[in-house]
Amino acid sequence: MVKFITEFNYDELVEKSLRNVVYYALKIVEEQGLPGENHFYITFRTDFPGTVVSKNLKVQYPETMTIVLQNQFDNLTVRHNSFSVDLSFGGIPQTITIPYDAITYFADPYAKFGLSFEKEEDAEQDDSSAPLSPDLKAGNAEVISIDNWRKK
Repeated sequence: MVKFITEFNYDELVEKSLRNVVYYALKIVEEQGLPGENHFYITFRTDFPGTVVSKNLKVQYPETMTIVLQNQFDNLTVRHNSFSVDLSFGGIPQTITIPYDAITYFADPYAKFGLSFEKEEDAEQDDSSAPLSPDLKAGNAEVISIDNWRKK
């Protein structure tokens, strides 16, 4: 049963819709591979519930980590709430699982497209001092922040 609401939370609806963009982009890659020169930078919270990374990666990246899906990845499995992929770290193959809600940045530098997701507590901080992900800077991706639609 759907939870009864007394007012719309449009910020939440927009964020869910934008996360669906990530889901559908990954679904295309799962079914047919990456088209052309497209590739993804995905930054995510390693400390988010449901995120599965090895202990070594968790020590190295206790809060956030960025992966690149370009040439060397296998077994991309896209599910409704998360995806998993096999990547090699230091020559060691590992499977990681990432819930969509753990993603903080998603970019396709080739398409000059990017999405930035923030948690509510992050949105309350002053954005002027928040650094842009180095991966997004390097790819010159256009970042679409949902902050424009948040209540201040």
